[in-house]
Amino acid sequence: MAAAEEPLSLFALSAAAVSRSMGALERDVWALPGHLLRGLLPLLTVFRLERVEGAARRAGLSTQPVWRKLWDDVMKTRPPNSENITCWRKKFLETFFSNVLHGVLDVSSDWRLHDDHFSPLLHSSPHVSQLTLCNMLQGAVELAAEHNQKVLENLAGSLQILKFQHLLSSDQSIRRSLVLLLHRLIHHGSVSQVSMYSWPVPDTVLLVLILSMSAGFWRSGNALAYHSSPCGLCRAEDKAQSQEQAQEQAVRRVRYGEREWGDGENEKGSSRAPEEEDAEVNGYRVDPRLNSDLSEPRISPLRHQVCEVSSEVPCDRTSTQAGSSSCISDQLSCHPVVRKTRRRVKSAVGKKRRCLRRSSGQCADPEDLYDFVFTVARENNSGLLNSNSTTEEETVENWTSSSPGSPCKRCKKRGGSAGIFSAKVPHRFRSVSTLELFSIPLTGETCRTLSNLLSSWVSLENLVLSYNGLGANIFCILSGLRALARHSDCRLRVVRVSDVFSHVPCMELVCCILSAFPQLHTLSVSFDLKNQLEGNRPEGNPGCSEVEIPESCLEQLEIRFPREPLHTAFLLPVLKASKSLQQLSLDSATLPSSQELGLLLEALRECNPNLKKLSFHDVNLAEHQKEVLLLLQDPILQEITFSFCRLFESSTTEFLSEIINAVKRNSSLKSLKLPGNRLGNHRLVALADIFSEDSSSSLCQLDVSSNCIKPDGLLEFTTKLEGHIQQRGGHIQFTHLRLFQNWLDQDAETAQEALRRLKAVCSVVNDSWDSSQAFADYISVM
Repeated sequence: MAAAEEPLSLFALSAAAVSRSMGALERDVWALPGHLLRGLLPLLTVFRLERVEGAARRAGLSTQPVWRKLWDDVMKTRPPNSENITCWRKKFLETFFSNVLHGVLDVSSDWRLHDDHFSPLLHSSPHVSQLTLCNMLQGAVELAAEHNQKVLENLAGSLQILKFQHLLSSDQSIRRSLVLLLHRLIHHGSVSQVSMYSWPVPDTVLLVLILSMSAGFWRSGNALAYHSSPCGLCRAEDKAQSQEQAQEQAVRRVRYGEREWGDGENEKGSSRAPEEEDAEVNGYRVDPRLNSDLSEPRISPLRHQVCEVSSEVPCDRTSTQAGSSSCISDQLSCHPVVRKTRRRVKSAVGKKRRCLRRSSGQCADPEDLYDFVFTVARENNSGLLNSNSTTEEETVENWTSSSPGSPCKRCKKRGGSAGIFSAKVPHRFRSVSTLELFSIPLTGETCRTLSNLLSSWVSLENLVLSYNGLGANIFCILSGLRALARHSDCRLRVVRVSDVFSHVPCMELVCCILSAFPQLHTLSVSFDLKNQLEGNRPEGNPGCSEVEIPESCLEQLEIRFPREPLHTAFLLPVLKASKSLQQLSLDSATLPSSQELGLLLEALRECNPNLKKLSFHDVNLAEHQKEVLLLLQDPILQEITFSFCRLFESSTTEFLSEIINAVKRNSSLKSLKLPGNRLGNHRLVALADIFSEDSSSSLCQLDVSSNCIKPDGLLEFTTKLEGHIQQRGGHIQFTHLRLFQNWLDQDAETAQEALRRLKAVCSVVNDSWDSSQAFADYISVM
């Protein structure tokens, strides 16, 4: 018979009773002394525990251990990078919100997750800074529901990163919910990053909707009528704007009097200023209160830019009557405006509006997003659509015919252009600063849409395009980036492009991007394989090696070559233009000659005196021992990486000794990473001499992952390192050792002993890697 359980103490019984009556006793509990409050914390629900945070802090208590135990008990998983989590309360409540929203977690499964006085979503929403929506966007539908309005308001103030993953096609009602959600979280919220992942067959309408709203555009049609929307913020701002405009118009009428309106338009009741009339003629109205980037003072320079780009396109009376926005812009901006012509254009716009009011059900299809995107693009840069030898009229016709929401026949008969957005005028709102697209195939149409959005996305700071199957469409994206670079207030600083096939050589693409964007701080270009049809580039896109690169602000450059030869002559113009370069990473390149690496090192010394980090990955350096030693002796470099570089494939014992001596004498090197170089036990043990008594090394981090290290070798390395530390009086700068994917499972007891002793010296990062399975996988693919 099992021994009877010990009876609960009086304190435990009292604490349990108090926890059940927190609704009435909460304020009294907050005033308890620290030693009493400590015993009560584990007995509270997550809602009461979150509310007691301030009282616990005042009592000198930390709730982190309680939240960590809650995570282990409820989530039952180890979160990635758990060693970097600084606040387990936020981590738990953020994950709790997501799991409840998507129906993954049943709050009735644990008494600590349920409290009749609190709503799980409402109570945890202020702690959510990152949210993922997936599949059929059930989470978006739930958050946009009327009963979750307060939850959405909380998210608007806390959410920073919005992710979409594994999305499926959606119907109109789901898109309506998504529009409400994006409008609140992006346009009137604090979301600064939108990321989309793993969408093998993207719904084009849904994809364009997310992209356009992320860029600050709102296509107001049946999906969400602007003036009748449930968004009180829009109504309040619109009312304030209308009052300001009325005041400005009254001042203009008094100031200009009969001089500006002497043709009798005042008598006909026209109260709009010429600038406002021009803005509406061009197809959209901007809201200066919501986005200063498109406010009135900056519209005029854009119109002049449109005139310069479109000056070669004839702008006759026929095209004006047909409603071509770019031609109208030319006439209004570049030529004296005949008042009779202005009244005719004004009348045409009025006809379109009357048609819209009578047949809004036909003209305002929520799926017609392309026309809107191209209208805005024509306002900013009418020449952009011609980058691939396609006329503006053909492009507009193709887009409007391919989208289900093309303007109704009645609008076309009344002179409305197929390319002008046929619903109510769109507005430019707040936009995100980071856009990431991972594993989402982008068609030619989608690339043209994204290109047009990029052309005016001045708030964008980080752009990541990863495995999107761009192919030749990379030139379309570059066209949009070139148009964006012409904006003086452009903030783009980070561009990362990666894909399976490279349509152009890596260095050529790097030159193209840098020539358009010398203000970039980080540029990463990565391709897995070389396209056999690489030479077939579209007309009008000459080799970028011919483009001169101006002096740039580039600080970090990463290039992954698809087994292309590394020619320093092609890299040299980039290095010369990048005087501020601090990090350089070269991956999967082949060295065409034995002198090539030496030329590269010479160029780095001459052109990039501020270079701090240099990385080679999967570059065969077996025959470049001299250059390797020169790098290790460099007095400027602080971090060097030789990853899977076959350093010791054909080396002698003397080479290892020379490496150790070079590092011992280099006081500037802080990090040395040598993963995947077949160090083995004996070379690892030898590396311990870097920290000997006669060493002047300042090395803090050493990475020896994937190096065939066994437990006995690690233990011998540990013993030798401990001896050196003892000789130096216990003072050593070595702080981090990485040991991923080594053969430590062959003798678990010895490995644990070595790791235990190492952790007393430095921080050790390793994994439970199954070396036998890895070896079997290696044999299977030989």
